[in-house]
Amino acid sequence: MLGQSITRNALLLALFALVTAALLAGTYLLTRERIVAAERAAEEKALLQIVPDERHDNSMLDDTLPVGPQTPGLGLRETKQVYLARQGETIVAAIIPVTARDGYSGDINLIVGVNRDGSVAGVRALSHKETPGLGDKVDLGKSDWVRGFEGRSLQDPAVTQWAVKKDGGVFDAFTGATITPRAVVNAVKNTLEYAADNRQVLFGTAGEQAEDGN
Repeated sequence: MLGQSITRNALLLALFALVTAALLAGTYLLTRERIVAAERAAEEKALLQIVPDERHDNSMLDDTLPVGPQTPGLGLRETKQVYLARQGETIVAAIIPVTARDGYSGDINLIVGVNRDGSVAGVRALSHKETPGLGDKVDLGKSDWVRGFEGRSLQDPAVTQWAVKKDGGVFDAFTGATITPRAVVNAVKNTLEYAADNRQVLFGTAGEQAEDGN
C-alpha cells in the first residue's frame, strides 16, 4: 500500500511538472513575437534619436557590423553591433557601441553616432549605475549634457583637449561629479578614433573598396 501511494504521488508530481512546463512554453511562444517586436521598437527609437528618418533610407537594425571585446578602444564586454545609416549606397553615419569601464559606479554603456565626415551625430547612454542626481546626468532624460558632443570631432576640439575642463579640456563636468563625465568624454573620443582607424570598413562603399583593392 505504501509503495503504491509513493508511486502514485510521484506520477502526479511528474504530471504536474509536465503540465506546468507545457503552460510556460505555450505562454513564451505566444508572447515571444510581441516581446521581440517591443525590443526592436525600443532599439530603433534610440537609433533614430541619433540618426533620424530624414537622414537615411535603410533599416539600421538590419544593416550591421559585429564588434566585440577584442575590438580596440571600445571597451566592450560582449559582442554587439555597429548600426549603419545609408542614403542609397552611401553610408552617412555609423552608430557604434562603446563601454566606459571607468564610470564612478561601474560600466556605462553608450552608443555614439559618427557621421561620415568624422563628426559626432549624437551620444546616448543605454545603461549605467551612476549616482542619482549626480552621475546620472549622462542620461538624456536627466540632462542634455550629452548633446554637447554633437558636431564635435577629433579636430574640434584637438585630441589633447578631449577632456573635462578640470583636466585641461573643453567639456563641462557635473557639479559635484567629475569621474562620470571624464569616463564618457574619454569613451566618445575613443569611439571617434576607432571610426577614423576603421573608416574604410565603416563608410567605404563596395565600389570604393574595390578601387582600394580590398
